[in-house]
Amino acid sequence: MIGDKNHRMAKTLVINGIFILLSLACVVPLLLIVAASLSTEAGINLRGYSLLPQDFSFQAYKYIFQSPKQLFYSYQITITVTLVGSLASLLCTSMLAYVIARRDFPLHRFFSFLVLFTLLFSGGMVPTYIMVSRYYHLKDTILALILPYIIIPWHVFLMKGFFSEMPVSLIEAAKIDGAMEGIIFFKIIVPISKPAFATVGLFCAFTYWNDWWLSLLYIDNPRLISLQFYLYRIMNTIQFLATSMQTRSITIDLGDLPGETARMALCVLAAGPMLFIFPFFQKYFVRGLTMGAIKE
Repeated sequence: MIGDKNHRMAKTLVINGIFILLSLACVVPLLLIVAASLSTEAGINLRGYSLLPQDFSFQAYKYIFQSPKQLFYSYQITITVTLVGSLASLLCTSMLAYVIARRDFPLHRFFSFLVLFTLLFSGGMVPTYIMVSRYYHLKDTILALILPYIIIPWHVFLMKGFFSEMPVSLIEAAKIDGAMEGIIFFKIIVPISKPAFATVGLFCAFTYWNDWWLSLLYIDNPRLISLQFYLYRIMNTIQFLATSMQTRSITIDLGDLPGETARMALCVLAAGPMLFIFPFFQKYFVRGLTMGAIKE
């Protein structure tokens, strides 16, 4: 008995130690990024990265916040696009996934093939740009940041796997009671599929929040550029200034120009809000990923 107890304790300690190491592997890089963003460029160049700031300074953040108005506009656009786009994408994705998951729908194979085909092949950047800008006339509008990601095939198949696990008897019972298809979906399927909606909704939110490509293609109005594209432009400006000063032999201390510290500060500003939001959806996220993984 004592030997078995010691064996269980040793096993528990090993498992806990492994998870502690995994947790540190996730947390330490974040601490390094925050510490680097609060350091001076000269301190980073001389002593490298550490868990504590090197010569504590807000120099990188001061450089980024030189135009607070533009940063405010970019945050506003990104938050709006993420909220509206995620809800619209989740609605369209769930309805399409529900249709192709219903085997009693005659065209479910046809629509499944269409979604699979778009997953494997795309029209290309040039045709997409021409369609969005010339035919849909969405250039320099907020819809240009929302509609291209409204339905992502991988999200459709992910949610289809969730809906395929729904018991057919539940839908048939609702039909016997006289419920229409819309009522069945919104009143019965949606409430019992919260983990699936939370999982796909989180993926949609990450897609919209991290996007900078659509702003680069379709947006010229400074008030409509996304946060990620604005931070991308700041980083390009810093690199351009550093390269110009080196090639033209300008006598300015490059240590005063934020480079790595600005890059870390940009990471904090870009990823910080989503890091605070993710824990609230974590339980649904885990349940959603494992819902369709086990077959009875």
